[in-house]
Amino acid sequence: MITSKDSRAISAWFLGRLPAAWTATAPDISVDREEITVLITLDAPDLTEVADDAERREAAAGRLSGWREDTRGQRIAVAREAEARFGRKVAWGATIGAETSLFTHLAVPVMTRLRQPQRMVLDTLVEAGVARSRADALSWCVRLVGQHTDDWLQQLRAAMESVHTVREQGPADV
Repeated sequence: MITSKDSRAISAWFLGRLPAAWTATAPDISVDREEITVLITLDAPDLTEVADDAERREAAAGRLSGWREDTRGQRIAVAREAEARFGRKVAWGATIGAETSLFTHLAVPVMTRLRQPQRMVLDTLVEAGVARSRADALSWCVRLVGQHTDDWLQQLRAAMESVHTVREQGPADV
């Protein structure tokens, strides 16, 4: 289990290690067992006031793409250092307003056994064109549940963190 203390320590390391220009706005850093995702916030391109939404999206896409290419060497160096230090892969992304681009991130296989009613839900999503495969459909379902149960999941994570803290305070040789 990743504790909030571990997550905060990793975030602090990245805040200290990343170039100052990348941390004008604190990056969004998330940590799980396999991966650390670092999401950098970039300034929106300065467009005329008459630019429409499509032009703004294209300008943001161009800025995101340019930042990805311009920072590749630095990101690789920081990722290698962090991977050695924390034993997890590092994924990178950047965001401008509502536009977010993840550059390199893991798709970790997760073993699961589903009964026919659950498989039928996934197959319906595939047949309807919502997802390309059962794996994509399952990912879509997990994201949807996460959006609608965020408060509950936060309470659950806090409770698990409390259990972890109590365990650390117990005898060491159990």
